Parts: sequence; C-alpha cells; structure tokens
Amino acid sequence: MSFGAASFRGAANQRGAVVDHRFARRALINEFRRGRLRRDQVCDAHPELIRAATNFGQPTSVRCPICEEQEVVLVTYVFGPRLPAFGRVVSKASDMATLDRRSDDLAAYVVEACTGCRWHHLLKVLPVGGRRPRSAASASQ
Repeated sequence: MSFGAASFRGAANQRGAVVDHRFARRALINEFRRGRLRRDQVCDAHPELIRAATNFGQPTSVRCPICEEQEVVLVTYVFGPRLPAFGRVVSKASDMATLDRRSDDLAAYVVEACTGCRWHHLLKVLPVGGRRPRSAASASQ
C-alpha cells in the first residue's frame, strides 16, 4: 500500500479512507515487552474471534509478537446495512468481491489473532462496496 498526496486530499476515485492501526499495534507490543502490561491484559480475545480465526482465518508467516510460538491469522469482518449486527466473517476472496459490488457502504475490519495465546489486534479498517464515482465517459452519456 502506498500513500500519495491524493490520499490526503480525498481524490475523486476514492470511496473512503483506509485506517491503519500499525502504530497502535507497535505501541502495545512495546508496552508489553517493557513489562507495563501483563500477558492476561493483552491476550484477551473473545472466544468468537478465536473460533473465527481457527475456522476461517487466513494464515500468515508472522509470528505472534506476544507468545512467539505460533503464526497469527487474519480474520476479516464486514459491517454495514443488511448485514448481521455482529458483522459477517469473510473467508474467501469471492465473498469479498461479492460484498464489494454492493451499493451499500460497508466497512471491513481486518483483525490479527493468535489462536495459541489469544492475542489480537485490529490491523486496519477499509471501505467496501458503496457507490463509485461516475467516470467522465459515463457522465456524458
């Protein structure tokens, strides 16, 4: 992912902003490693998140920064109109593509989780679906 000046100005072809939480992740890990946070304070993932991570999570090669024993998995939840209040777990690229074609503005939350120690962290939030700006060619028709 790259950032350019257009991402700060709200370019016409953008549907929304991606919110990246990597700095917060790094700060949390640093606080844990300095001994300012206990393991039970950071390894507190909800059982449903661990279930989703076990059954639907996308594997990564990233070691858990807390237990350093297992690789974390990514779980993507999508929230928005006409979806369950607790969100929808997306496990396949085809499901995400279907949601992205919807006219509703949706938000995808990508969560990193360790099924071993139950550590988790929200990595980013990104827009899905929604009305796309009309191109100049379609506007003139």
